Amino acid sequence: MITIAALYHFTRFADPDALRAPLQALAEAEGVKGSLLLAAEGVNGTIAGSRAGIDAVLAHLRALPGCAGLEHKESHAEAMPFARMKVKLKREIVTMGQPGIDPRARVGHYVAPEDWNALISSPDVAVIDTRNDYEVAIGSFAGAIDPGTRSFRDFPAWWAANRERFHNKRIAMFCTGGIRCEKSTNYLLGEGIEQVYHLKGGILKYLEEVPEDQSLWHGQCYVFDGRVSVGHGLVPGDYGSCHACRRPISAEDKAHPAYEPGVCCPACVSEYSEADRARFRERMKQMDLAARRGQRHLGG
Repeated sequence: MITIAALYHFTRFADPDALRAPLQALAEAEGVKGSLLLAAEGVNGTIAGSRAGIDAVLAHLRALPGCAGLEHKESHAEAMPFARMKVKLKREIVTMGQPGIDPRARVGHYVAPEDWNALISSPDVAVIDTRNDYEVAIGSFAGAIDPGTRSFRDFPAWWAANRERFHNKRIAMFCTGGIRCEKSTNYLLGEGIEQVYHLKGGILKYLEEVPEDQSLWHGQCYVFDGRVSVGHGLVPGDYGSCHACRRPISAEDKAHPAYEPGVCCPACVSEYSEADRARFRERMKQMDLAARRGQRHLGG
């Protein structure tokens, strides 16, 4: 059984570049795979491996400056959901592109999963999904507002154009694991919106802790690993992933005339050139050859 740990932590790293190589080396030595982002503002990512391997990497992370309180969320899978381990340096661990945003200073009111239903059922509460459009498309909370953003960087512009819709409303926000809400609630507080709330631990914690028969979640939750989606109890869902655009694809999408495995799906059929598609077809060919040799191609 593979243990999967999703994590983030805001702190201040004086030299994140110095942290990268030791973290990469430890993860590889422990057989841990996945992706971790390091920036001056902290760390973010998802990793998978054995129980001992995950514990070793988490212990290393918690020993970094300001990271003793790092929390993580766990789930499990039968197969390794990542092909390799990547530790990358970034300007932000989740990109909002707003100078001055600092979740360490203040964020919205945390709401525990068991209290979330009561909050979002209140008539004076507007519920906003801060995730990207392709994530929202496969599942969200009942009655939640979809900003229709292609990336988190688009959220401030959406808010500026729509803030008058929420006059005299309390704002409840949610995302996959909680990290985007750390920034989006800090942003709204800076915009003068004081009654701001967010789901502690994100959708993943809600799906883990709230029984399905009491849940207000509809559909599945997109995750950034080989599982593609999870449902209640964090059980892997039934979505696949388009190897071209990385959007989730359903059985209906696979039956669509615009779907070509590894090359395009109904959502991205008009987004790539013929040269791009030729590259994608070659990648699929190499993946097929690797599978016949009993290997896993890194592009898979």
